[in-house]
Amino acid sequence: MAVIARPRAAARADVADRFATEKRVAGLNILVAFLALALGGLMGVLQVLQYNGIDLYKPIKAILPGGYYQGLTLHGVLNVLVFTTFFIVGFLTFVTATSFNRPLVNRGLAWFTFYFMTAGLLIAAVPILLNQATVMFTFYPPLKANGFFYLGLTIVVVGTYFLLANQVMTLMAWRRDNPGARVPLAAFMSIVTMTMWVIATFGIAVEMLVLLLPWAFGLAPGTDPLLARTLFWFTGHPIVYFWLLPAYISWYTIVPKLAGGKLFSEPMARVSFLLFLVMSVPIGLHHQYTDPGISQIWKLVHFIFTVGVFFPSLLTFFNVVASLEHAGRSRGGKGWLAWIFALPWNEPAFTTQVFAMMLFAFGGASGVINASYNLNLVVHNTAWISGHFHLTVGSAVALTFMGLTYWLLPHLSGRALWSRGLGLAQAWLWLIGMIFFSHFMHMLGLAGMPRRTMIGSAPYVLPEWEGLLPFTMIGGLLMFASALCFLVNMVMTLTVGKREEAGPVTFARALSGPEDVPAFLDRLTPWVLSAIVLVAINYGPTLYFLATTGRFNIPGMSPW
Repeated sequence: MAVIARPRAAARADVADRFATEKRVAGLNILVAFLALALGGLMGVLQVLQYNGIDLYKPIKAILPGGYYQGLTLHGVLNVLVFTTFFIVGFLTFVTATSFNRPLVNRGLAWFTFYFMTAGLLIAAVPILLNQATVMFTFYPPLKANGFFYLGLTIVVVGTYFLLANQVMTLMAWRRDNPGARVPLAAFMSIVTMTMWVIATFGIAVEMLVLLLPWAFGLAPGTDPLLARTLFWFTGHPIVYFWLLPAYISWYTIVPKLAGGKLFSEPMARVSFLLFLVMSVPIGLHHQYTDPGISQIWKLVHFIFTVGVFFPSLLTFFNVVASLEHAGRSRGGKGWLAWIFALPWNEPAFTTQVFAMMLFAFGGASGVINASYNLNLVVHNTAWISGHFHLTVGSAVALTFMGLTYWLLPHLSGRALWSRGLGLAQAWLWLIGMIFFSHFMHMLGLAGMPRRTMIGSAPYVLPEWEGLLPFTMIGGLLMFASALCFLVNMVMTLTVGKREEAGPVTFARALSGPEDVPAFLDRLTPWVLSAIVLVAINYGPTLYFLATTGRFNIPGMSPW
């Protein structure tokens, strides 16, 4: 399979394909991502079945001795951390090179990035599979995992930094050859995404290196759970935008072209991404409204900035919908809304991503509830959060990445998609399944059902929960069927798909294009400095207080 060819073959292929290395690196990253999604998705099905009294963890106890909670950890780590991170690194590697229309400056570094991250994944996977890291993907202390779990995740995160280094070197080389030109939009957005991510990971890096690794390896007597939790959410909320921004890159630069139209406004797209760069990080305390030891003043400040970060999301909504309307009308659509029916709904890469947008609109609405102090007190730590989370990372991100793969795979493998019909069926199954699952998880949350809990074995299940839980199972099974359709389509494409040249990679042009982009929207340095200053202001006092008053002697708890 061309997409997983050995690195040595890349040099020979470069004679015929100048992006052969980038394709292979991207393909291997995406392969790891979807293997993680497959196993993590299976764990999700076991969870919704367990909710409804069908406990399949017992027959596989020899494989998963930690049962439900080990499965929950696998589901979170593989789907939320591994799938997203590997897919994003692969996708942005490919997009950066093809948008600049030149190979990455350091292809050896691209290969090193993949191998380094994969090594970290394997190091973290061993304790999870041995039931020595059943701490869920948030790994809050005092729950304590085997130290190699934290070490492996740290290596994965550090590995992503090498992609940004490669992007910046490629940007500098491109600028030398194109003085005065505006950076291509897709490349610009890719670099902004990784820059935001590197800033955001300061929190998790400090948590791992200073608090968790010394504690887990017995070099420190204990740790401070509140400081660790605060550092986690320093990274934990902006990681949502690390997932979302690559989806937005596709919605801005690929979906309009798939629809047969143009992006509405490139300057507006750049503004939205730069605002995400500045505002994504200093808002994490809205996850800690119920935590003691954190000033109410700073919780209020983070709430205000959380509301503010909805603004670039609204810009994205307007820009993307305007682009789709332009495409629909270009294809002969009429009326206020009838243009929608003129869009290419028979194209899986398009339909899947638009369904992701539709589901994300509801995820954004429930996110407003989570950001509100008073309303958050009602839904905090309930199934509502799981319903919201599956609309964001489980739909806006995962479903977009699946649709992106329908577009990417022909470019990476030189084979046409095996079955467009199966791709469309997969999109519809996910849409319907997620509507069932997320809606009834929100309802269960309002009814007080807790999250992260083995509900099928709980003695306190209320009658109103029992009436709603079967619908979550229906939704989960439909999404699992959708994932199977996707994986079958991918395997068949790579093995028996018709060999076909996908043609050069092109991105959507804009009605208001680079000629309308002012210089200050093409330079990253002032925006990066603004982001760092804002983070220092919004987090500095809280982190200083917690670091100077914390108790670093809390012992660990290992539930396995």
